Amino acid sequence: MFENQLDAAKKLLEILPKKELVQNEYLLICSSIDSVILVDVIARELKLSYEMLFTERVFAPNNPECEIAMVSEADDIVLHDELIKSFNISYDFIYGEAQRKYEEKILKNVYKYRKGNLIKNLKDRNILLIDEGCETGFTALTCLKTLIKERVKSVTYATPSIAVDVANVLAPLVDNIFAVHKIVNFIDVDFYYKNKIEPKPEVILSILEESPFYIPLQKQGDIK
Repeated sequence: MFENQLDAAKKLLEILPKKELVQNEYLLICSSIDSVILVDVIARELKLSYEMLFTERVFAPNNPECEIAMVSEADDIVLHDELIKSFNISYDFIYGEAQRKYEEKILKNVYKYRKGNLIKNLKDRNILLIDEGCETGFTALTCLKTLIKERVKSVTYATPSIAVDVANVLAPLVDNIFAVHKIVNFIDVDFYYKNKIEPKPEVILSILEESPFYIPLQKQGDIK
């Protein structure tokens, strides 16, 4: 259990290879808006810049809790084929929903948090992909698909808590995984935070605007 995201960031920093990350000028990437609170702490400690990669979930028709796909801001889609086939869901429905989520959610977030610019300048970069917790690995897989397409040099994945089976799935796809806790019977991400700081939009925007390390909002004179 972590007290909150600040506590989780502190414990994650204890296991990260800080010297290597700094020497190789890793770019930190939030794999979700919620992870900004945690990532900003790590970025400030390491004095490394960070970005955010936007994704949105696609849910099964008539079941808003059953996640069947995910789309990224680069229009990359990861499908949960077993569920799709089990429920006999049309791929036309999935791709249509993915496009709708892209236009209604992702582009809105791109304008809100990144001044309307899609993520760029990732080629040949060393990436530290961070999330506040990893239950299914769907978000990580979607981000990885986009990062690989963008031809990054390497990807290290870091999270305070991850399901053991998900860690085993992700391991062959990344260069390294760092997790404070690998949990066999994973419940859900929020369960492992006692007093989680609610990631309200105004809280996230305030962090991004005040941080000298968030690339899209860096001002002249900020650390690069």
